[in-house]
Amino acid sequence: MFNLMKTAILMAAITALFMAIGSLMGGQTGMMLALAVAVAMNFFSYWFSDKMVLKMYNAREVDATSAPQFYRMVQDLAQRAGLPMPRVYVIDEDAPNAFATGRNPEHAAVAATTGIMRVLSERELRGVMAHELAHVRHRDILISTVSATMAGAISMLANFAMIFGGRDSEGRPANPIVGLLVMLLAPLAASLIQMAISRSREFEADRGGAEISGDPRALASALEKIHAYARGIPMAAAERHPETAQMMIMNPLSGGGLRGLFSTHPATEERVQRLLAMAPGAQ
Repeated sequence: MFNLMKTAILMAAITALFMAIGSLMGGQTGMMLALAVAVAMNFFSYWFSDKMVLKMYNAREVDATSAPQFYRMVQDLAQRAGLPMPRVYVIDEDAPNAFATGRNPEHAAVAATTGIMRVLSERELRGVMAHELAHVRHRDILISTVSATMAGAISMLANFAMIFGGRDSEGRPANPIVGLLVMLLAPLAASLIQMAISRSREFEADRGGAEISGDPRALASALEKIHAYARGIPMAAAERHPETAQMMIMNPLSGGGLRGLFSTHPATEERVQRLLAMAPGAQ
């Protein structure tokens, strides 16, 4: 219930931001047009954002025949977590990463890259997929997927505000300073929203994943490996759609400039320390 409330608040905040940008672009008419766009985007995000994100990454669905070992691993973990069996996807990417998406546990999907399957041992991969299923169990997946879709829409609308904003009688931007501020601040606001909802839930998903798999050391080891490999292997789809970075188990972006400043993930070292503290025999 709490995450549903957070999703509603997020949608309301983004709707207000859409209306503010629309007002700057075209006064009351622009504001009402932006409201209509925001309502349509909210509807689309709730029902179809998971499909959109999976398509962005060219994810292909697998089953017990096409990927038996991976599928059965997810199936076993879902049973341990008390969850319905999610749809399972593989992404043909060298960068090691994984994410979960969907609007609720009954309509969830988990995805992993071929890179993560090569880099990690079976035990470590099991820890990663347990982490993703913890996101499903905590119902993080809706707000995560919606925020990714809406953040991309805000960036697009901000660019429209800059390019197609109000014009004076001579065809020049009516208020170029306001247009520039909108272009800069709207995507920044979207990033701040994502950052606020992402960091704490990664810690909770680590804890939940360790409980589901029963092996916190395996997840800690997986995070260290992913962190080491991901820095040298760019994830092209994530670079094209940076608003989806907060969905991944590890930040897939190169980290330059504002991307590094507004990272949606906590430090890997702290995540590993917390997991090791959960391990049997930890002091």
